[in-house]
Amino acid sequence: MNQTNIILLSVALLPTLALAQSPQGNTTNQSFSKAKKIMQQQIYTNPVDMKTIYCGADFNNKKYVTLPSGFTTDVYKKRVKRWEAEHVVPAENFGRSFSEWREGSKVCIDSKGKSFKGRKCAEKANPEYRLMQSDLYNLYPAVGAVNAARQNYNYVMLPKTASKNYRSFGSCDMIIDKKDHDAQPPERARGIIARTYMYFDAVYPSYKMSRQQRQLMSAWDKQYPVSKWECQRAAKIQKIQGNVDPILASRCKNIG
Repeated sequence: MNQTNIILLSVALLPTLALAQSPQGNTTNQSFSKAKKIMQQQIYTNPVDMKTIYCGADFNNKKYVTLPSGFTTDVYKKRVKRWEAEHVVPAENFGRSFSEWREGSKVCIDSKGKSFKGRKCAEKANPEYRLMQSDLYNLYPAVGAVNAARQNYNYVMLPKTASKNYRSFGSCDMIIDKKDHDAQPPERARGIIARTYMYFDAVYPSYKMSRQQRQLMSAWDKQYPVSKWECQRAAKIQKIQGNVDPILASRCKNIG
């Protein structure tokens, strides 16, 4: 093979090589239920690490939560006893990129012959959505009431002036803006949140942060550096799920 042919072959292979080197998201588990069991049985197993993302509430291996002193809530009171799997990047925020969520599908017909759409249809009809929904890097334990109140709201920094539209949780410094549908997370969660959003943006072509989100997450990533625990958790997930979180792989290089 002469030099010209070698060059042409190398150029032809560039897209393939780039694809092979592109970071990947979850490609192994399509079950959200299974992901929740993995969280409980394989990831959050050390009592020192068994704390909820927003409130730092302790929990046991049965998912029962010990609420921190001073925690209060005026909503979803029946959901305070156990942790729930919180999608840091909300399912609706990435789910709406799928036509099954927005419009439905021919396979999304219930037992009465009525068509449906939304999360239920995306989960039934689209394997890519199921993989994203079940991605362990995006799932963290949260007090059920806080998870429910956050809904699919974007994370922001809210004005410091107290507002009658704000919902708070006592000693848990999570604030929900009920009017504008935004959420300000406590400082303990901001770095984790930032790197989770950056991971999703890096590995899933169908999901992209807005410019404003990207600026906020970049700032939080720098302001709240990665912890040893965050890196240990990522190592567990990599072993179970099979893919590397490129954001944490970079941030954890110098963590002992």
